[in-house]
Amino acid sequence: MDVKEEAERKFKKAVEATAGEFGSIRTGRASPQLLEKLVISYYGTNTPLNQIATVSAPEARLLVIQPYDRNSIGDIEKAITQSDLGFVPSDDGQVVRVPVPQLTEDRRKELGKLVKHRAEEGRVAVRNVRRDAIEALREEEKKGESTKDDLHRDTEEMQKLTDAYIKEIDELMEKKIKELMEI
Repeated sequence: MDVKEEAERKFKKAVEATAGEFGSIRTGRASPQLLEKLVISYYGTNTPLNQIATVSAPEARLLVIQPYDRNSIGDIEKAITQSDLGFVPSDDGQVVRVPVPQLTEDRRKELGKLVKHRAEEGRVAVRNVRRDAIEALREEEKKGESTKDDLHRDTEEMQKLTDAYIKEIDELMEKKIKELMEI
C-alpha cells in the first residue's frame, strides 16, 4: 500500500472517530448512541451495553433498553445512574425506560465546548496523519524511490486531502452544535 492510500485510510478513520465522539454527546433528543459507551457489570464482567441488550428510541425523549437476560435489568439501571449522563432510568421488569430530559442553557453551552474540543482533537489527528505521510514521502525521496518533483506534488496533494478532511470535521462540528442549540 502506498503512502497516499495509507494516509487517506487514516484520515477517514480520524473523521469516523470524531463523528463517533459527537454521537456520544447528548442533545435534547434520545438516541441509542448516547448509551453506546456504557459498560455494565454483568455477572462480574464489564460488558458493553450493546452486547447484553438492544437500545431503541421509540420517542424523541425516551430510550428503551430491552435486555437479553432480565436478570441484568438491575445492573443496567445501576450503570446508567452512576454514569455522568444525568439520566434516571426506571424498569417494569421487562425493559428499562430512560427518559431524556431537556437540556438547560448552561448544559448546552458546556456540551458545545466539549464538541469544539473533540473537533479539535479530530483536526489534530488529521494533521498528525499528514505529518507522518509527508515524512514517509521524504524518506522515499531520500532513498531515491521518487524525485523532488514527486515529493513536491505529493506534499501538495497531502495538504489538499488534509484540508478536505478538516473541513469535513468542521462541518460535523457545526451540525452537532446546531443540534445542541435546538430546543
